[in-house]
Amino acid sequence: QAELGKPQRNCTTLPGFDFSYGLYIERTDGGVREAIGQWQTVKPRTATVEKMPRDFITMNRGALKAGYTTAHEFNVYYKAKDIRRKDDDYSHFKRSLPKLPADMTFGITTRPSTPFFDLLQHKYKEMWMEQQRARTAAQRMEKKKVIVPQQDKVCETRTTLLRKQPLPAKEESFWHLPHFEKV
Repeated sequence: QAELGKPQRNCTTLPGFDFSYGLYIERTDGGVREAIGQWQTVKPRTATVEKMPRDFITMNRGALKAGYTTAHEFNVYYKAKDIRRKDDDYSHFKRSLPKLPADMTFGITTRPSTPFFDLLQHKYKEMWMEQQRARTAAQRMEKKKVIVPQQDKVCETRTTLLRKQPLPAKEESFWHLPHFEKV
């Protein structure tokens, strides 16, 4: 129960004065005396020889020469003859660098800077508007060329066409029985 006239406490009591917060590690933690007395220097490590990745191209070639064809035989060959790739320090490219011109630069060329004066004057908008006006004017000229009728030519109607080229004569058909007419 809460004490009379006081708010209820919702926290735990703190540990005593002899309590130390954090993790205690025996071999490194010697307290203040050790921190003041000496420096904890990192001991130099011996360089571990890094295993180069396997050279599967050479191993596959050797397995084929030995006459292996299945995946199981290839795995047995890999375990028997573990060939690693050569160190890159001794590669052909690092030993003899390719001959390049002295003034050659690598990478992408920088884009020219945008002229802010043209942006402030809305010059790009005006150029685009001019292009659109020229395009619409060219389209109107093409339409006018197509639509203009030729006034010298007389319009031909169906009657004039039939007079020039009469319909072919209808060929007589043979007599058929009446019940075969609708078939």
